[in-house]
Amino acid sequence: MATSTIVTSRVLFFSLCLIVILATDHHQAIAQPNFVSYECEPRGNYSTNSTYEANLNHVLSTLVPAQTDNGANRYFYSTSYGNDSDRAYAIGLCRGDVNPDVCQSCLNNSTRLLKQLCPNQVQTYGWYDYCLLRYSNRSLVGVMENNIRVYIIVNLNVSSDIVDEYFQDLRSLLDGLKSRAAAGGSLRKFATGNVTAPGFKTIYGLVQCTPDLSQIDCNNCLGGVFGDIPGIFAGKKAGQLIARSCYFRYDDNLFYNSTADEQKPQPPTVSPPPPPRANTTTNTQEKKSNTSTTVIIAVVVPSAVSVLLIAFVCVCLRVRRTKIKTETRPLYEPVDEIESVESLQYSFESIRVATDNFSETNKLGQGGFGAVYKGRLSNGQDIAVKRLSRGSSQGDLEFKNEVTLVAKLQHRNLVRLLGFSLEGNERILIYEFVQNASLDQFIFDPRKRANLDWERRYKIIGGVARGLLYLHEDSRLRIIHRDLKASNILLDEEMLPKISDFGMARLFVVDQTQDNTSRIVGTYGYMAPEYAMHGQFSVKSDVFSLGVLLLEIVSGQKNNCFRHGEHVEDLLSYAWRNWREGTASNIVDPLMRVGSGSEMMRCIHIGLLCVQENVADRPTMNAFVLMLNSNSLSLPVPSEPAFFMHSNMGSDLLLASDFNSSRMTDQSDHSKSESVKASINEASITELYPR
Repeated sequence: MATSTIVTSRVLFFSLCLIVILATDHHQAIAQPNFVSYECEPRGNYSTNSTYEANLNHVLSTLVPAQTDNGANRYFYSTSYGNDSDRAYAIGLCRGDVNPDVCQSCLNNSTRLLKQLCPNQVQTYGWYDYCLLRYSNRSLVGVMENNIRVYIIVNLNVSSDIVDEYFQDLRSLLDGLKSRAAAGGSLRKFATGNVTAPGFKTIYGLVQCTPDLSQIDCNNCLGGVFGDIPGIFAGKKAGQLIARSCYFRYDDNLFYNSTADEQKPQPPTVSPPPPPRANTTTNTQEKKSNTSTTVIIAVVVPSAVSVLLIAFVCVCLRVRRTKIKTETRPLYEPVDEIESVESLQYSFESIRVATDNFSETNKLGQGGFGAVYKGRLSNGQDIAVKRLSRGSSQGDLEFKNEVTLVAKLQHRNLVRLLGFSLEGNERILIYEFVQNASLDQFIFDPRKRANLDWERRYKIIGGVARGLLYLHEDSRLRIIHRDLKASNILLDEEMLPKISDFGMARLFVVDQTQDNTSRIVGTYGYMAPEYAMHGQFSVKSDVFSLGVLLLEIVSGQKNNCFRHGEHVEDLLSYAWRNWREGTASNIVDPLMRVGSGSEMMRCIHIGLLCVQENVADRPTMNAFVLMLNSNSLSLPVPSEPAFFMHSNMGSDLLLASDFNSSRMTDQSDHSKSESVKASINEASITELYPR
């Protein structure tokens, strides 16, 4: 019997260890440690240990029940708790093709992580690939919201010879899925499907709404976000757009569980089998024997079978975990993949070698923050290197932290910050290199702008608008650029616009606040009147600058004093006079090739709305993009714009410092000399503040 006891103990211990491993492995299979996207929305804070915090903790702890009702899978949860202004609301949505255990684990992880990322924030939002969590001090159920959007774009292009057919087929697929999803029930509004595209490619699509929306609201939500496809996802093989109330994703690789295509209440994927139970009948019978051999066999054989079955289940779960990781591993590099400051840091020696010891031949420009050089890393990558002027009072740790923040701001219409170097007194920023110089070298050059047709100009306007919308609404930091102008719009090899110099204020200047400043910097002619005169800035001051830029792109004229016949006037007064007199076509650049006259007139109309003297009359960036993309949307009638640039004004009103804006592009000496003349009294200052 002693031998039997020893064998039994060892087998049971070994089995227990495997069960622990199994449980751990199962937990890892459904754990999702990082949000794809999250936001701490600027709607106020709550106090620690307040009634609201207690109500919020209760809501989050009870949102997902320990067991689903009658074993049925649920994809949507909502609850609230408390009274009046202290009432807390929360909703949770799971993707319509996931298992109950994955859904519950995802939402439980969200409730823990979101509070850590957004401490004391009244309203927040977190999105995993498999679930969404929102909480707020206002009711969220039945409210359709698609104005705040997160774009995830796969940097793989559709072949140019089939791109039109590809996106026609994609839109047909998504429209069909939209109708199916909107017709869903109160538990799930979700649809998946595929279509055969040109080149024998299959496009897979997934759409979903929060099921608390009505059929009409779900249709409207998805219809609204589908409108971003031509601009945001132009030419891209795959991408996804996440809004508060709806979501879509497409790819030419299968990314969802195809068996979940039918609208069924039960989960589409079979859960792993439970660990097998010991054969108690056999054990009981064998215990009747008095021989030690019989006892050993009775214990060892069932235990061995159990161990083998447990090992088999363990292997299956490992395969399942690998499958989940493969299916959920994104083809993009999300912003949060920047793991540490060290991953962004370059040695000063490597940058010195890349720029040929900061040689004059590699110098691209000189700005208020320092000189910019073209460089090439040892791996052959071209870079733009900004060597900051000395004099910042910011500490090294703060500088590193802020570089990390700015590097996380990634959008196809922003110049990307790749990293930095910090050694001794040297502070260096490394940006992606943009090939085609800046926009001002095209639209203000008679020879080059003659080759810049309306279709290209219209795409540049749309790209700049999307980049600015990201800075204002969709990035993790709300950024007011304060120096949006043609020379700060760079063009890549495909003439895709990229906003530059949007992160320098946080890195170098420390005397600005959120809503006003005693140090007014910017570029004369682009500054909104409330900023130029009183130092007050907001997202609407950026909208004013965008309006000026839009009119420059349409007209090919700089926003300064110029003679037109008998008139000596600036661009804004010239545009307004022609608009009022019904001769708006005079504003259009005569060197431009034929394009859509209605689009040109609409852009002039939008530009005049942006430069209204009253801040409240200017559109938000979200409204700007909507007006630009929707011809059916009626526009308000503009009033007389803010004029503060008449020809009798002298240089006393030039409020910017006398230095040239830097250039992160490659250009000839001739271009550089022309650029210097055009950019006197320009500065590039930006304001960032967390939301």
